[in-house]
Amino acid sequence: MTTPSAKRAPRPHRRPKKDPARIVAFRALRAVDERDAYANLVLPSLLREAEQKGMDRRDAALATELVYGTLRLQGTYDAIIAACIDRPLREVDPPVLDVLSLGAHQLLATRIPTHAAVSATVELARAVLGDGRAKFVNAVLRRISAQDLDAWIEQVAPPYDEDAEDHLAVVHSHPRWVVSSLWDALGRWQPGASGRTAIEELLRADNDRPEVTLVARPGRVTVAELREALPEAGDGRWSPYALRLAEGGDPAGLAAVRENRAGVQDEGSQLVALALAAAPLDGPDRLWLDGCAGPGGKAALLGALAAERGAALVASEKQPHRARLVARALAGNPGPYTVIAADGTRPAWAPGTFDRVLVDVPCSGLGALRRRPEARWRRRPDDIAGFGPLQRDLLRGAIRATRIGGVVGYATCSPHLAETRAVVDDVLRGESGLEWIDARPLLPGVPALGDGPDVQLWPHLHGTDAMYLALLRRTA
Repeated sequence: MTTPSAKRAPRPHRRPKKDPARIVAFRALRAVDERDAYANLVLPSLLREAEQKGMDRRDAALATELVYGTLRLQGTYDAIIAACIDRPLREVDPPVLDVLSLGAHQLLATRIPTHAAVSATVELARAVLGDGRAKFVNAVLRRISAQDLDAWIEQVAPPYDEDAEDHLAVVHSHPRWVVSSLWDALGRWQPGASGRTAIEELLRADNDRPEVTLVARPGRVTVAELREALPEAGDGRWSPYALRLAEGGDPAGLAAVRENRAGVQDEGSQLVALALAAAPLDGPDRLWLDGCAGPGGKAALLGALAAERGAALVASEKQPHRARLVARALAGNPGPYTVIAADGTRPAWAPGTFDRVLVDVPCSGLGALRRRPEARWRRRPDDIAGFGPLQRDLLRGAIRATRIGGVVGYATCSPHLAETRAVVDDVLRGESGLEWIDARPLLPGVPALGDGPDVQLWPHLHGTDAMYLALLRRTA
């Protein structure tokens, strides 16, 4: 008989190991879900905080991959997780689902060994969810680990022949309505190449990690000078001012970036500014307007281009905090410029003031899903209709701000037909004295721009965000 003093003492409760990379990734996903934060804004601050506590660059790179990879493939992982649990997915607490998605990404889309992916994710669950829910996470991840990604997709995706859009939505992790909208837009701009192959190439490109592209602001620094500091960087594809960073390159470490002589800017965004600056106009070329200037990338390039011609730029942004970002981006511009907080639909300038006007209007952001993968899950079809009145009002305001003989550019980072050509056509039906400018010759060397006169860029064809640009000349 065992005496009480001889009983085995209980094992002390083991505290979960806190893996800094996975903790940061989990916190970022929670911020995206709870606060509608954007990963590209919230993750850098979390990484800086963790690095101050000793997290190394390898862990920072892992955290970045986990966050962006999980957000890009969230739809696919949701379908797989749903097949591994005995309740509707909506009944799983969001923090638990975030941990499961992080584990699924490690198991199905990284080289992390299965046992390490499971054990590290279960430890994360113990740290952030507690022991009880960690057991649930462990059971689900072990079911997920039984097959690779291709096998899971074959199991959970509906057959293409039965419902092509549902199939593509699961396989390529886009909401069904986004697949449908992008496919419609491809049919408008690339009618001869808008079948299954093209849409799958586009959806895959949305899930690729985008390159970091720099812009050398003319008159302030040259591409050659940037390359001296970045010998492994590659030339831009289309913009003479672009430089593509090698993977892992850190633009924040460059003096030219810190001093505003260069900046991080997608090549599609650069092309919009360059096309507006190159468009032919009648009469003087002295005063330019960026009517939706925040956060300032296009304004900084336009300001540098204007300065080379002795022209001045007015950069207007409705939101004061974004206007401050514009002022920061333009600081040190070699030519005259003014930054104001003003509403482009209720302008602070007289009609017919400007020679060149650009409005890069607020939109759904469906053209930048590579950079903001969470936007695909956050947007709804109703959002498109909600942006329409503002987009039309901003274009009308830009037309009124332009003098006769001057040029108006309407741009948006979305290929959705309701945000691009439909807006321009609607406005033109109510406005007289305007003519199209064929934008294609103003983007020399860029292929597959469609029939014109407006242009649509694509991630899978041009390696850029899906920027749209229409150029108009005011004639009367």
